Amino acid sequence: MARLRMGLVGGGPGSFIGPVHRLAAEMDREIELVAGAFSSDAARSRLAGSAYGIDPDRAYPDLATMLAREAERDDGIDFVAVTTPNFHHLPAVRAALAAGVAVICDKPATATLEEAREMARLVAESGVPFALTYTYSGYPLVREARSRIAAGELGAIRKVLVEYPQGWLAGEAAGKQAEWRLDPARAGLGGCIADIGVHAFQLAEFVTGLTVSELLADLGAVVPGRVLDDDCQILLRFANGARGCLLASQISVGERNGLRLRVYGEKAGLDWKQECPNELRLMHLDGRTELIQAGDAALGPAALAASRTPGGHPEGYLEAFANLYRDFARMLRGEEGALVPGMADGLRGMQLIDTAVRASRENLGWVAFP
Repeated sequence: MARLRMGLVGGGPGSFIGPVHRLAAEMDREIELVAGAFSSDAARSRLAGSAYGIDPDRAYPDLATMLAREAERDDGIDFVAVTTPNFHHLPAVRAALAAGVAVICDKPATATLEEAREMARLVAESGVPFALTYTYSGYPLVREARSRIAAGELGAIRKVLVEYPQGWLAGEAAGKQAEWRLDPARAGLGGCIADIGVHAFQLAEFVTGLTVSELLADLGAVVPGRVLDDDCQILLRFANGARGCLLASQISVGERNGLRLRVYGEKAGLDWKQECPNELRLMHLDGRTELIQAGDAALGPAALAASRTPGGHPEGYLEAFANLYRDFARMLRGEEGALVPGMADGLRGMQLIDTAVRASRENLGWVAFP
């Protein structure tokens, strides 16, 4: 099987997520990074290309040049991965789609809801494959939880709790990763809600199969001098009548990456933690607690397809990320079974940011969610 050729947009010196995309994409040997427009500075782009070990002639000064020159090659790129700050997502995706090049983009989809609606229109009109890297949907036991809920093991869902506490922005923020996330010109309307809140939101809807219909939001910029929110709490009502709560915070001192999802139905409940991703607890109405572990032979097809190692050999963040790239590769090849988030997820995420920020700022109370 010939490997698909990837062009990376962003991921230059100092980037965290760019190298993660590269590692995830190449894990299964179905994809190879061959080109990139790694930085808006041509010299830094060449430096990044050298670090990634690609042909110096394919470390381009900008995306337009990469698309044009790669189109002239017999071995040109098959798709681009967009790993830039939020404000650059729409221009990059627009350019790639116009060139007929498939796109996998980091979340959230864009900087604003208006941009997301334009992106959704462009994706629909182009017919070019598009995906978003909501990483946590790639974990085997997240997919197992989704399958069990869909099969009715929990019965009708009554309660959904999803939390995502971090502490890395509790004090003075410094460095490239913090700077752009706290800058409205680059991050967009939301801070914490856009960076990690959308992950929690997508996870809740992805696993339960339910959609949020109303919300009550309380977002705050806790650290003095900040404009964008760094702490969020949102009450949720789902279309089936279930109630829920989403907590997202980047000022919770001592927390690292504490994403956790709990779902309670009429027959059972389940509990999954990202920092212990290889265990899923299923709590039954009669008091029994079932421990489901990654690699178990009894896992369903979706979880087994997302697993690489036998039980007891932990799989984590990079493997989950790699599952999204493997699914994207299958999508590009026209194969069945791809379970990768797309533009619909991106639009929902941007609607969350826009609705929650405005509802909180204007103290609107409960508001309908589109």
